[in-house]
Amino acid sequence: MNLRVDAPPRAQIRRFGRSQKWVHRTTAALMGVCVATAACLYIPQFAELVGRRELVVRVHEWAGLALPVPVLLGLASRAFRADLGFLNRFGPHDRVWLRAALHRDKRRASRPAGKFNAGQKVYAAWIAGATLVMLGTGLLMWFTHLTPIQWRTSATFVHDWLALTIGIVLAGHIGMALGDPEARRGLRTGEVSQEWAEREHPLWRP
Repeated sequence: MNLRVDAPPRAQIRRFGRSQKWVHRTTAALMGVCVATAACLYIPQFAELVGRRELVVRVHEWAGLALPVPVLLGLASRAFRADLGFLNRFGPHDRVWLRAALHRDKRRASRPAGKFNAGQKVYAAWIAGATLVMLGTGLLMWFTHLTPIQWRTSATFVHDWLALTIGIVLAGHIGMALGDPEARRGLRTGEVSQEWAEREHPLWRP
């Protein structure tokens, strides 16, 4: 006779609240629209498949304008502001984490992290800066009658190449997320296991 013994439930801790999840999902959706419409504008095969270039341009422009809005609305949340503080604060342990990442050292002790590791902090800072640059250059391209042609030409060059870079970085970000189901669950449900938190973010004190 086989008796099934269920494993004890894992202790769960709160990682994200409603505001953080909403900001992340909405920003991700808007960024996805920007990337998809950009692909339809610049890749001939996609452009032929979708057609209606004028509509695609308008969707791209308005999604780009709306991109900072979720973060601005999220500032009304104390929890979201606290997370921004964690993301904007680098400490000595972050340099240790980055050094280990550059040397591909995967030992647990060599990658200390608080609520966010150094890689997440670098990504958040870079994508925020890139979004502002894309917004500024996009406005210069949109309101063509307000700026000299040299400005518009330079803005187009920066916008196009930075868009390609963002696409590559986003692909890496998604790849990292796919490799960590527990981190994805934290963004989906707001909770993670205590075991995962102690292993991946040992300096985090919820």
